[in-house]
Amino acid sequence: MEAVILAAGMGTRLGSLVPKPLTSIQNEKTVLDLQVEQLSARDEIHNIFVVVGYKKEIIMELFPDLLFVYNSGYARTNTAKSLLLALKKIEDDVIWLNGDVYFDARILDRMFTTKESACLVNVSECNAEEVKYDLTPEGYIKNISKTVAEPRGEALGINLIKKKDLNKLRSELAAVRDGEYFEKALENLTLGKKLLLRPVDVGDLFCREIDFEEDLRAVQSYHRKKHPRQ
Repeated sequence: MEAVILAAGMGTRLGSLVPKPLTSIQNEKTVLDLQVEQLSARDEIHNIFVVVGYKKEIIMELFPDLLFVYNSGYARTNTAKSLLLALKKIEDDVIWLNGDVYFDARILDRMFTTKESACLVNVSECNAEEVKYDLTPEGYIKNISKTVAEPRGEALGINLIKKKDLNKLRSELAAVRDGEYFEKALENLTLGKKLLLRPVDVGDLFCREIDFEEDLRAVQSYHRKKHPRQ
């Protein structure tokens, strides 16, 4: 299995002068530090690819041992095209995540046990900015976007695509508009019944995308409680 971290965006909503994955969580530890630590600890993962764009040199200098993919169009494209660039270099199962996701390492156990392509989700009420989902009668992901009418909960930004589904995903990522999130390609495939995407419930494990200051404060508070000496 390979891992991809999508870290090309500018992250303007937090008002930071550095890429959002370099947001500090505790002392010198950043979101990206913690993601890389957790992915590197897994024997299943052979390589970690990071898609960079905005101020790429900072990330590349801090993580010289990782593999990098440069999205030169980061200012006008979105996560669909960033993911496509990485998947062009991969022919195995892939777990990918947004570069602003803080997650409990045990979530990887839940993702890796699935036999199908999968999307990490919760069951909760959602606000307008969150990527939401609903399900088919068989229990697979149907719609996945910010505009789902009657959502079951939030899609949390960690996903797994099996090798057998790679070509379908690459083709759909190439077809969607430059400004789309990768979820648009997933939704086109699920609605077209070309992909079975299994929801993996985060349950009682902590996972949060850091979009706003309130998200950052919640993550920092959780991490301090779990790792008081880090």
